[in-house]
Amino acid sequence: MELREKLEILADAAKYDASCASSGTEKRDSRDGGLGSTEGMGICHAYAPDGRCISLLKVLLTNACVFDCAYCINRASSNVRRARFSVREIVELTLDFYRRNYIEGLFLSSGIIRSPDYTMEQIVRVARELRETHGFKGYIHLKTIPDADPALLAEAGRHADRLSINVELPDAGSLKALAPEKDGGQIRVAMAGLRARIDEAKEARDEAARVKVAMAGGRRAAAPRFAPAGQSTQMIVGADSSTDETVLNTSAALYGSYRLRRVYFSAYSPIPDAAAILPPVAPPLVREHRLYQADWLLRFYGFTAPEVMAGGEGGMLDLEVDPKLAWALKHRAAFPVDVNRAEREMLLRVPGLGAKTVEKIVAARRVRSFRMADLARLRVNLRKVGPFITAVDHHPRGGLLDRADLRAMLVPRDGLAERAGVLPAGIPVGRAVQLPLFGAA
Repeated sequence: MELREKLEILADAAKYDASCASSGTEKRDSRDGGLGSTEGMGICHAYAPDGRCISLLKVLLTNACVFDCAYCINRASSNVRRARFSVREIVELTLDFYRRNYIEGLFLSSGIIRSPDYTMEQIVRVARELRETHGFKGYIHLKTIPDADPALLAEAGRHADRLSINVELPDAGSLKALAPEKDGGQIRVAMAGLRARIDEAKEARDEAARVKVAMAGGRRAAAPRFAPAGQSTQMIVGADSSTDETVLNTSAALYGSYRLRRVYFSAYSPIPDAAAILPPVAPPLVREHRLYQADWLLRFYGFTAPEVMAGGEGGMLDLEVDPKLAWALKHRAAFPVDVNRAEREMLLRVPGLGAKTVEKIVAARRVRSFRMADLARLRVNLRKVGPFITAVDHHPRGGLLDRADLRAMLVPRDGLAERAGVLPAGIPVGRAVQLPLFGAA
């Protein structure tokens, strides 16, 4: 098979894995030798077949697999065209694509061939050759196999910036039913092992940063390197009957137990010749989007999973509005809050105020009182925040928070609250705020 054909097959097969972000690693570049970098000028992006802009060469080593997970297009019983890269081919593709400024690094996963150990050994060989033979300093993300020898996982971490192990499904019973060859317990044991190694390496780096070698020009002592960008995981949403509440509770537990950098959500996509146990249609894509928004609230806005779910019904998030707005609409007694006096934690709960904006407000109000025009200059959408805040020149009029139709007023006509962040005309925001201020710089 021609290399181009393999790339078409194996890049397309990798699109179902969402956990390929390149953020959070250490800064490296090739100015002191080697090839590639993890950031900065000269890094361009490739475009996936579905139009997404990506900066990593994202491929599978092979889409052949001895496992028969019901939800996977590459399962053993699936009637798909198979292909396999050699280690040399993956290495040469990565280097060639980088030299052409197509990518900034590599995301490599694989189906299970022969055995978990054999497959993991091939994946590690790719990373080892890139790092040690070719001096590649770009970003490498390796999808690891929990059943593989811990020594192989340890070597993977020495070469990769980020490692990930997919938990696959939010419910252990569903994993057993849909992927009987996979062991949820073993997956978590492997994740715990990665966390321990990542923590050890971080502690050693911190210590090395404090201790400098005497009489050596102030150079830092060498410290072990292990997946400096941490580990992540992915859950498939909609392949089983798990509710959003189950998904978020599982996500929160994973963050707490393994200090994951990210939990990614991938909406289930119906596959050819699917088993009868799988749903015949995909969940609405907006469900995946709402879960990402809810995950953001857990990580950066101080919400707990139960608080986020309080904005929904029956264990499911509200699909019409974002989770923060859904929570606020059900907790109207907590509003309006004074942007000049409210604690940071409460400002983070105001619909329309992002985490960075809140930090700017808290810093600036030490020297001046905020007016609505000041919020407009911070690019805050005044129509969205208007019902939930007070300022020097603004108090919500006419019992706005008590109106039965407030939700209808806040839901955009197209049903997507995040579309431009604006509301239908007619919502009162205070006499001192005029429309021209909405676009103020």
